Amino acid sequence: MTRRVAWTLAGAIPLAFLAVFFAWPVATLVGRGFFPDGPFTLDGFAQVFSDARTWRVIRTTLAQAAAGTVAAVLLGVPGAWVLYRTRFPGRWLVRAIVTVPFVLPSVVVGVAFKSLVISTGPLGHLGLDRSFAIIVASLVFFNYAVVVRTVGALWASLDPRVEQAASVLGASPGRVFWTITIPALAPAIASAAALVFLFCASAYGVVMVLGGVAYGTIETEIWFLTTQLLDLTGAAALSIVQLVVVGAALIVSSRLQASQARAQRLRTDESVESPWTARRDLGPSILTAAVVVGLLLFPIATLVQRSLTTASGLGLDHYANLATTGGGTLSVPVWEAVGNSLRTASAATVLAIVLGLLVSLVVSRSPRNEVGRRALGLLDAAFMLPLGVSAVTVGFGFLITLNRPPLDLRSSLVLVPIAQAIVALPLVVRVLLPVLRAIDPRLREAAAVLGASPGKVLRDIDLAFLGRGLGLATGFAFATALGEFGATSFLARPDQPTLPVVVFRLIGRPGLENQGMGFAAAVLLAVGCAVVMGLAERMRPQEAMTW
Repeated sequence: MTRRVAWTLAGAIPLAFLAVFFAWPVATLVGRGFFPDGPFTLDGFAQVFSDARTWRVIRTTLAQAAAGTVAAVLLGVPGAWVLYRTRFPGRWLVRAIVTVPFVLPSVVVGVAFKSLVISTGPLGHLGLDRSFAIIVASLVFFNYAVVVRTVGALWASLDPRVEQAASVLGASPGRVFWTITIPALAPAIASAAALVFLFCASAYGVVMVLGGVAYGTIETEIWFLTTQLLDLTGAAALSIVQLVVVGAALIVSSRLQASQARAQRLRTDESVESPWTARRDLGPSILTAAVVVGLLLFPIATLVQRSLTTASGLGLDHYANLATTGGGTLSVPVWEAVGNSLRTASAATVLAIVLGLLVSLVVSRSPRNEVGRRALGLLDAAFMLPLGVSAVTVGFGFLITLNRPPLDLRSSLVLVPIAQAIVALPLVVRVLLPVLRAIDPRLREAAAVLGASPGKVLRDIDLAFLGRGLGLATGFAFATALGEFGATSFLARPDQPTLPVVVFRLIGRPGLENQGMGFAAAVLLAVGCAVVMGLAERMRPQEAMTW
């Protein structure tokens, strides 16, 4: 009985947290759209959707997401071949370079691309500032790794004997590729495309920095309606649209990932990697090198160069100015914002890890009855929901829900860490759960037969194995919380800003000093996230996330 109570509490505690700090705010937000003044009405929707601006925003959101998805897939599939089917010196370094952009804070990516296209940037003469093209380029920068790693993981495990048999029977390399390889990769390509569309449709920081009014998306419009016009009903209506778009993408992605998992069970133990050859690999390698150098490294290098450019030449003046408020632009010095970010990210990480551990331990169980298995499946799905809801929606929901007793947290410093933990929690679960599911159940059975108590089995087997994924989970949670901008931009107090909020404020102000400080602060944020994820990657267990 005690054991059953313990497992019930292990599932109930994180579920209660999710209900209070995710389901309740989101449900309240949805209710605000349907019940703005008490009785049910669609007037809020009618008002929002009768405005031509709303339809322009929806079209822009879908167009940017579709263009970013198509470009990421077209560029990512050749990259998956080069990095997962060929061997060459330095491949590990290229894989690391490809991965880092995915974990960079969105506001840093926006500032990096902004540094390229402003009038004094290397691409300033092209007139790309506040253009559709530069937003799409930044979305591809973010999501290139998703395609490369998702497709590459399946490509590296395909049985090569099918392709070899087709070649022996006289099929040309092109015919083998289009009739055998591409159909086999279709689940992974479709799954990656659905994920990329999800991330592009819910992009916030890059659009805020790069898009302006002309290329605003649903998320930026929610921010505008809330903070500038105080139109909470209109913002709630748009948030519901955002939930539908992102939720649909999440459902499609989940189903396609199941198809990909079934395809991966056809893998072979035979290695499919082969040494790099110019005749076969030169074309994809040139394209991959162009993407890595031109799309991934160039913006970051330009950001670093701009952070060192002063009125008198190259120097560290902008970094020295981080100890100031930028001539009154900020309410606190940038270094104080760095401290705020580290504190909130640390608190959010601890919260996400504790809750993620409990969820993963419960969901990884194997009940003997069908009801128990279905219950755990629903619990697993419930904790993936924050991945399909925009951080802007979560932040907005906090504003209209946690502002009165019994939970009036408007002046509390815990509001931001809680929101960041909600955003990071699905990533923690997705890292830890595969590690637990990879444990051979016979180990637990053998320990129990030998007299080990349930607590000892949990400690010596489950928790011992979890240590292999805990470093990666902690890295993902900390990097996500450190760079979180969507919810934090709603919730951070003026006297307690985080580093992403400060970067956005600085880059939005005119003047070389403000811009330079913004670039320097963005470099610090990028380095912090890259270092955290670099350390976490070294502890990545083989069973952890495929991308």
